[in-house]
Amino acid sequence: MDSLKVAVVTGASAGIGEATARVLAKAGFTVFVGARRLSRLEALAAEIGGTALPLDVTDTASVEAFAAALPEQVQVLVNNAGGALGLEPIVEFDEKHWLDMYQTNVLGLVRVSRALFGRLEASGAGHVVNLGSIAGLEAYPGGAGYTAVKHGVRAVSETMRLEWLGKPIRVSEIDPGLVETEFSLVRFAGDAERARAVYAGLQPLTAADIAEAVRWVVTLPPHVNIDQLVIKPLAQARAILVHREKTG
Repeated sequence: MDSLKVAVVTGASAGIGEATARVLAKAGFTVFVGARRLSRLEALAAEIGGTALPLDVTDTASVEAFAAALPEQVQVLVNNAGGALGLEPIVEFDEKHWLDMYQTNVLGLVRVSRALFGRLEASGAGHVVNLGSIAGLEAYPGGAGYTAVKHGVRAVSETMRLEWLGKPIRVSEIDPGLVETEFSLVRFAGDAERARAVYAGLQPLTAADIAEAVRWVVTLPPHVNIDQLVIKPLAQARAILVHREKTG
């Protein structure tokens, strides 16, 4: 097996993806990062000694071009690209939001995994890490679109484990609770006040917390597979059950 340890991180221009790229580079991986915001990606790659490549996981041609630019062997694929849009009840659902979320969170994950499958297998010790959410384990009012796609991620992760049994590819799913990144800002279409309110009165997880979990999972011995890792801040019991300190 090639001594070069290659890690690929999608959605790496911000948040968990960016933090994961940094942590994996420090752990000795040669990191290839992909996202649509190439200028931010190039700055990250220069910082960590990695390689930035344009990637739109909703576009099959983009995914195939991205994969073609990678080394013949890839040890780690972190499927991080995804996110939430809106918080409308079902009777007011925004069809475009749902379609966009499915394209990114589920189909995008599958497109990239399919494109890199041969490289992961060729490494002799491949590992796919899918970033899910506690939204893939429960539901909450207004969250049907996002919980539906994250339940989809859960189903895909489990199916990968079944279909790839006997192959040298581990599959892990990491399911965070509240993590303070651009997540809520994107979900609420740039409404900063509404985004801040999500984390008010509690200490949420950080992107670095989740990145460290990814590092731990992928650096375990090859015979050890962490199927699922659920991570919540201390102040969170369920998606919409949190403890907030009184302020003022």
